[in-house]
Amino acid sequence: MAFLDDYKAKFDNLKVSLDLKNRNQLRREANGGNSILFTYIPEEEKLYLQKAEEYLSQTGYKFIDIAKLLVEFIDIDGWDNFKDYYKDFSLTPHIVFHSDDEAIDLMDLIIEEILKADKDGKTPVLIRTGALYGTGIENVNIMEHASVMGLRQPLIIFYPVKIENDNLLFLNFKQASKYRCTIID
Repeated sequence: MAFLDDYKAKFDNLKVSLDLKNRNQLRREANGGNSILFTYIPEEEKLYLQKAEEYLSQTGYKFIDIAKLLVEFIDIDGWDNFKDYYKDFSLTPHIVFHSDDEAIDLMDLIIEEILKADKDGKTPVLIRTGALYGTGIENVNIMEHASVMGLRQPLIIFYPVKIENDNLLFLNFKQASKYRCTIID
């Protein structure tokens, strides 16, 4: 199993990338971005999240569970209202989850949690990001957000992918961006 061979090296590489002495290098590799994609195959997500709790101290990091935020977002208006709204915009899910209007959407909840972590002096860590599938929110939308680009600490995104021919395949099949980030693979 790849996990048994790779996880310690990956967490060591993550800590090196987060070291203050390496921040300029991180921004160069990330084309000015301020994010780290911590990649793993989707089938090993549970194992990596368990190890993340061991390797990343709870005092220095804030884990932000995207799946929980998705449920919170749906609960704002209730399931029936959400269901009807989603059906109306199923071909353009970004209108539901990442709109430019003043209504609170999933993207707003994600950015709000990231900013809370930064305000508390913690490194924000997005987990269970597979829940973004079907929302129209891509990893690059988060990585290029002005608030994320301006964080004091880099954003860490635990990201279930298969890497094939130097391409990231989110959840093993959907092309993903690696433009504004450093990749731990």
